[in-house]
Amino acid sequence: MVGAGPGDPGLITVRAIEYLKQADVVYYDFLVNPELLAYAPAGSRKVYSGKQGGKLSAGHSVEQKKIISKIVHEAQRGRTVVRLKGGDPFLFGRGGEEGEALARQGIPFEVVPGVSSALAVPAYAGIPMTHRDYASSVAFITGHEKREQDGASRGLIPPFDWQTLAQIDTLCILMGVRNLADIVASLLQVGKSPETPVAVIESGTLPIQRTIEGVLNDIVKKVEAAQVKPPAIMVVGPVVRLRPLLRWFEKRPLFGKRILVTRTQEQAGELSRLLRAAGAEVLEVPTIEIHPPRSYQGLDRALRHLADYQWVIFTSQNAVQSFCQRLSRQGKDLRCLAGVKVAAIGAATAALLLDKGIKVDTVPAEFNAEGLSKIFQRRSILGQRILIPRARKGREVLLHALRRAGAKVDLVEAYQTLMPRQGRKDLRRLLLQHPVDWVTFTSSATVENFYRMLGAKSLLRGVRIACIGPVTAQTVRKLGWKVSIMPKQSTIPQLVRAIIKTK
Repeated sequence: MVGAGPGDPGLITVRAIEYLKQADVVYYDFLVNPELLAYAPAGSRKVYSGKQGGKLSAGHSVEQKKIISKIVHEAQRGRTVVRLKGGDPFLFGRGGEEGEALARQGIPFEVVPGVSSALAVPAYAGIPMTHRDYASSVAFITGHEKREQDGASRGLIPPFDWQTLAQIDTLCILMGVRNLADIVASLLQVGKSPETPVAVIESGTLPIQRTIEGVLNDIVKKVEAAQVKPPAIMVVGPVVRLRPLLRWFEKRPLFGKRILVTRTQEQAGELSRLLRAAGAEVLEVPTIEIHPPRSYQGLDRALRHLADYQWVIFTSQNAVQSFCQRLSRQGKDLRCLAGVKVAAIGAATAALLLDKGIKVDTVPAEFNAEGLSKIFQRRSILGQRILIPRARKGREVLLHALRRAGAKVDLVEAYQTLMPRQGRKDLRRLLLQHPVDWVTFTSSATVENFYRMLGAKSLLRGVRIACIGPVTAQTVRKLGWKVSIMPKQSTIPQLVRAIIKTK
């Protein structure tokens, strides 16, 4: 039983990731961030087992029994099962009930605590649960009544001793949005000051987080006006007054911005990570997929005769990966490059080569084919043999420049880029449901495929476009779109910095 944390995928624990990587089956809840499922092995089963708050039916108790039955069944078949639950499994997460069932069946289990939303969500809103000057006691309570005998949840608040609770400095109430008016009335009835500060935090720890502030006397009207929906957490007490000073999460430069990343699934990581760190909500829709070449014949021939080349030029990280993988498949290693000089376009490509153990001799200041062409035009390469492993389709600028300088160039297909088969439907649906503020492009191929997948240019009306470099920007302009920003240096970190400056 693994706690998935409150929503921000960065709050998953190391122990949780360790077990997800071993899972044969993952049963995950409604509030679990789908990104966490990527830690599970590719061949594992991921089974949605969630119940959305506020939409519980008479089948609620039956559904819970079904979940437990499935977990028990899978475990008895010898499978490693991860029950992935939002927040912490033992704090209002019904993990105790599931643990009881497993124990009665003699099934060994382990509990991996998670970062509870009761602590994380107020922290992301800038509200500490305790503070030497404001609060030395805190209570975590549910704003949701236990199911009744017919299996239905009527949404009633539990019959707490509100007189006692009113004496506690900080109240953190989970699952209480639909019962907010009753909760407030109960506290006021037992003498809690109408001026007691209150905050209601919706979708806490996520880029769409909203915080509604008020006091007991007006919070109901404010929440209704804002149309706050679950999941949300309510904090009552003087610690709420610290929020203007401590609200760090919502002050991040891209908070509230939704940005579409169009890189391949494998390469979206760094760009998405930096955008999220700046507060953006990131939507990933790969517009290209990397596939093996139509034939390895040309690449294999070149690898067998690497010693005959004076230079190998890598134009992308994909070229590096494909080259090294094929070299290893042939039973060879980096010794084959002894005496061969290496050039790379882009700092990221050079860094990947270095990570593979290959020292780069030349990297142009301009991270494109034109920049590398200028370098070789100043060198004497007459009669030299140069190998360029790259995608099937690509620009010919470098090839022509090298041949004009008298070099003998072998251009071999190391991989091919294709448009995702389901991409068009996914992209159009995503943009219709979640309008974006920015679209990022890191290559001409991503632009061209995006254009074909989009179908209707109107879906980008009012959306700003960020391009990593001049070649990509030129492709965008040719298709009739306006480029909003292009960093001076064609790197992912510089692209993100440029978006932040233009927010």
